[in-house]
Amino acid sequence: MERVGTRSSDRERAPLRASLILMCKREAIDRPRVRPCYRSPQMTISGSPTPVPVGLELWTVRTHLKADIRSTLAAVAELGYQSVEFFSSYLDWTREYASEVRGWLDELGLTCPSTHNGLRGFTPQALPHTIELNQRLGSRFLVIASVPAIADLDGWARLADQLTSLAGALRPAGLAAGLHNHQREWTPIDGTRPIDLVAAKTPPDVVLQLDVGSCVEAGADPVAFIEANPGRIRSLHCKDWSAADGYAVAFGDGDCPWADVIRAAETSGGVESYVIEQGHSAPEEEFEMARRGLENWRRLRAV
Repeated sequence: MERVGTRSSDRERAPLRASLILMCKREAIDRPRVRPCYRSPQMTISGSPTPVPVGLELWTVRTHLKADIRSTLAAVAELGYQSVEFFSSYLDWTREYASEVRGWLDELGLTCPSTHNGLRGFTPQALPHTIELNQRLGSRFLVIASVPAIADLDGWARLADQLTSLAGALRPAGLAAGLHNHQREWTPIDGTRPIDLVAAKTPPDVVLQLDVGSCVEAGADPVAFIEANPGRIRSLHCKDWSAADGYAVAFGDGDCPWADVIRAAETSGGVESYVIEQGHSAPEEEFEMARRGLENWRRLRAV
């Protein structure tokens, strides 16, 4: 199977690149002609400046990314996103290819604050390669995207120990370990939510990458969780959910209390990166979901 990021010739890439960029231009919402860079301030809900960028989890446009990574990145930048998050197929890249991708990011004005990783990237044999890939991409947060089913609190305690060890291995390289939650982290076991156990048993520099949609679907309060873990929500996944349509909604079209979440993330959560995600759309809808999510983001920030 061809991995994401496999190179193709310029002649092969040109039609897809032109098609993606034309599509984004047709769908693009009104915005300044000069796209903000990573350090450019946006406006918070309350109207004060903040440097926190908004990015796209590239799983949102996974079909296009598999076909042509460079053209997909160009189309994401054309929409107006400031950063991207690669998912775990990047672990198959060579060091040289990661440097090439970093060059494309720099040319497009994009950054890569975080990556999503399978556990295979953190074995003793694989970890040095994973670290170097992230250093070449400029990533700071190496996030475990998901974990296998865990049946009891002892299993979650072992995961916390693994995260603590991983954080210790990454710290000398200037990187941080993180965990991305799904629904099961919010489901109590013997009266304790696994996410709370992991938070209590890991050092403060372990990033708790809050997936807001999963939290809300599970009936939990994302604002309360952020406020209970100050400084640890350095990366926040803006994935929406609604009781009517589940995850088949763009960011901002569901039931999540985004204004309150963003306010809490910026006053106590220590957020450094917002990541819009929509991973439940058909291939022909992927870029429309990315476009609509950013449109809703801008509308929310303008309030």
